Amino acid sequence: MSGVSFALNQLTMIDSPKFPKGNQGKTMRKKSSPFASTLACLKKFRNRFRGQPLSSLRVITIGLAWLATIFILGCQGTNNSASAERKPPPKLSSLQPAVPFEGRIVFHSDFDGDYELYLLTKKGIKKLTDNTWDDVCGKWSPDGQKIAFAANPSGKFEIFTMRADGSQITQVTHELQNPIGHPGHAWTPEGQAIVYTVYRKRGFIRRFWMKIIDLKTRRSRRFIPEFKASHGIPDLCPTAPLLAFTGKRRRGWDAALFNLKTRESRFLTEGGQSCRPHFSHDGRKLAYVSAEADHKADIWLMNPDGTNKHRLTKLDETYEYFPAWSPDDKFIVFSLVDHYGDDLSGQWALYVVEVQTGRVSLLLDTPGADLFPHWAK
Repeated sequence: MSGVSFALNQLTMIDSPKFPKGNQGKTMRKKSSPFASTLACLKKFRNRFRGQPLSSLRVITIGLAWLATIFILGCQGTNNSASAERKPPPKLSSLQPAVPFEGRIVFHSDFDGDYELYLLTKKGIKKLTDNTWDDVCGKWSPDGQKIAFAANPSGKFEIFTMRADGSQITQVTHELQNPIGHPGHAWTPEGQAIVYTVYRKRGFIRRFWMKIIDLKTRRSRRFIPEFKASHGIPDLCPTAPLLAFTGKRRRGWDAALFNLKTRESRFLTEGGQSCRPHFSHDGRKLAYVSAEADHKADIWLMNPDGTNKHRLTKLDETYEYFPAWSPDDKFIVFSLVDHYGDDLSGQWALYVVEVQTGRVSLLLDTPGADLFPHWAK
């Protein structure tokens, strides 16, 4: 994957480039293709009318009718086969962390059919939401008592909050004009407001920016109007008036920093291949995603001023996204996959990497896509 293609996909994860085929080493059931059936029928069609004085228009009309009929029937057969092979979701009691860890990790997964939020501890998994819509991108409040997340019960995403046990779900935003860009929101350090990403689509172009909403007054406003280019996916430093975010360049996206005191901004990375900077709890480091090394996605570290960049995960065959620090800043949890689709479909699993050594370990692998982990005490 080229660096430009990677960079253009970081904010929305929609226009994904082509990836190598997966399922290597697995025995796959061979399915009949509707295109094969169509080809066979066209051969019959050709043989049936060979030598007959038909006009070109009549031949084309009959041929298209055969194509439409067989293609529809073929697709219906494929869908029925997929439905018959669908397996029920596993019991939560059977899903346990592969390595011991301390604290609580919220993440979302679709192994039961749609995206729901789950709580992972060293004892196992608890389901926090259970409905027919998508609940995604859970973020712990600074005190660990609440979770902010995005959900689309009305068809479009809004920001909600709930208690750590999944109770008292409350809708926070009511964006009537500009949809929520659900992969990006963050609590302010004092826990009294939430910064989130919205966008406006004109034709094929989406423009992103950030807003902040006061949780008490429910008043919202544009967060950093000084930054004119498209931007989103905020993260606020716990120890200083600094905002890390993903900013648009002429070609691609890069990690950027905004000083909330001086109102000055600067890019921390170059090349249009980096995104999702995330502060450590002590404010001394930023974890971020970059395709600089292998044209895929790795977890990198740097200082908040952009110096001392180094690659933390060195896995050339996989994509690593959505880094989040452990409460003691000694580990980073992230999602890993060998290939994924336009809608983030794929066998994503949760992994942890030790910051000091770079050692990577599997944490959890459900039958679904395990995404956007966030770690608290």
